[in-house]
Amino acid sequence: MADKAIEAPLVALVLGPQGAYAAGPGLDEPWPRDVVGPRFGEVARQRRPRWVVWSASLGLRPLVTQGLAVPRVWDLAEVHRIIHGGWRASPGHIWAACRGLPETGVPAPPRPRLAGFDGDLFDAAGDEDGPLTASGHLRPDALTTWPSTPDRLRQLARMALDCQAYQADSLCRIVPDDPARARRTAWSESAAAVLCLELERDGLPVDRLAAEDLIGVAAGRRPVDQDDADRIRRARDRVVLAHAPGRERTDLRNPVQVRELLASVGVDVPNTRAHVLEPYRQTNPLVDALLAWRKDERIATTYGYRWLDEHVGPDDRLRGAWAACDGAAGRMTAQNGLHNLPAPLRPAICAEAGHVFVRADLGQIEPRVLAVVSADRAFAEATRSDDLYAPVAARLGSDRPTAKVAVLAAMYGQRSGAAGEALAQLERAYPVAMGLLDRAYADGVAGRSVRTFGGRLIRLGPGSAPPAPATPRPAGSSTAGTAGGRFSGASAGDVASPGLPPGTDAGRGRFARNAIIQGSAAELFKAWAATVRSAVAPLEGRIVLCLHDELLVHVPEDRAADAAAAVDTALQSAARLWSGTNAVRFVADTSIIRRWSEAKP
Repeated sequence: MADKAIEAPLVALVLGPQGAYAAGPGLDEPWPRDVVGPRFGEVARQRRPRWVVWSASLGLRPLVTQGLAVPRVWDLAEVHRIIHGGWRASPGHIWAACRGLPETGVPAPPRPRLAGFDGDLFDAAGDEDGPLTASGHLRPDALTTWPSTPDRLRQLARMALDCQAYQADSLCRIVPDDPARARRTAWSESAAAVLCLELERDGLPVDRLAAEDLIGVAAGRRPVDQDDADRIRRARDRVVLAHAPGRERTDLRNPVQVRELLASVGVDVPNTRAHVLEPYRQTNPLVDALLAWRKDERIATTYGYRWLDEHVGPDDRLRGAWAACDGAAGRMTAQNGLHNLPAPLRPAICAEAGHVFVRADLGQIEPRVLAVVSADRAFAEATRSDDLYAPVAARLGSDRPTAKVAVLAAMYGQRSGAAGEALAQLERAYPVAMGLLDRAYADGVAGRSVRTFGGRLIRLGPGSAPPAPATPRPAGSSTAGTAGGRFSGASAGDVASPGLPPGTDAGRGRFARNAIIQGSAAELFKAWAATVRSAVAPLEGRIVLCLHDELLVHVPEDRAADAAAAVDTALQSAARLWSGTNAVRFVADTSIIRRWSEAKP
């Protein structure tokens, strides 16, 4: 491998009920529970290893909770998801994939045992002292209750190193023209898994009093009991129903009754979705009131007082579980409103006293990623501009709005109306980039799985067998690459998949053409986030939110300017390493703010 000389030594770490075990070159030792943290810190400082763990959650959570820094990781679960696609990545699935065992044979997790009951014939059986079942699969309790002795932990650590070696070899075959690219994806995805633990630990700062006030504006005052809550809800409904005398008993939470309500005032619509109702907003006060009610209702029912009480801790931090991969194109996800907080509540996201947020939002990320993945030199040239759509418009001989419609139509598969006409122009102007998307569409229609630029498999086929690392297609026939490009993309495996998106063949085609771009953009975002995470640590900064293409970094106010510069520098560094080229320019809107709502839309 090209950069093998700079690779850190691999040390497998497995935690058990009584302690941990670390195994690697020149290191083979048990760590009793009371020395795990200190010994981890010593080894990290002395050896600077890459820690191999079955998953960050299983192997690193207690250490991250203690505040220990974990800079380099090989997360077997996240790398499994890159190679094989989908979400399922338990230790059993990882072991099965690395040993060529059928995924259908992976034992289910052990069932909770009832008092006085010791199990039944359906519980996985195997050698009581060994980590494997009779069929060679990893026993379901291998990483939970079974590793009760140092010897058992050692076995699991050695098995983790074996799996890492298999995965590293598989990654080399995924992107044959640049084997190091998929390995870098493994590194950044693993770092993102650790970042998820840090985000869960640190939480997002919330101004509780401001949140209470904002919830009150939408949901009304805090109720004293359920009867009071019902009265407040009925009062909120009456604001809408006042525009339709005689229909006061309509249930606004019932779409059929809402359609009847709308028809009673002359608004005949096929459904009650917001985009369908929006054109009627200025012509009928009922529609305007209904759309406003929906926003308030969402806050009242999903982000109301109960949400505030349950998920914002006594330290005024909003916490929820995070995942580094959504199981589809690989985007980060979060629970408890961290990824879909309504805009009216954003003023409540406020930095602590003496701190600010450095907020950075990637600009026009997906079209810039398209320039990388397709290796279209003409399209790459357009990325030199702060506003990519301006040079595209000049090349098309159109205005900027038309150029934007054309680019978005290309990536999202919209071919009707003005979007279709603009797309035809774009195909003539940028045939290399459009050819990539057309090949992805064809693969999706045919049910062939595709890979992102960094190597992640996106399952599209109708079969039920899990995909295995396949012999790559010849250069030039890749779904995520191009024949003549300096920075061509990854190959796509023609394998069946149980992770089929619903819809028609055309729907699969549209999904595929966007997924290779959205998934590649997610890879770049996580590489950037991992770089920012390291860059701001010396400034006492911490990432507290990752939202699609946006980062919020919480940092002491007197270090904010340095942190903002570090965030921008990290983007250029991460983009150059991820893409392997300087031909495509990436930009971010970076600002220093105290409340999230102060950021530009």
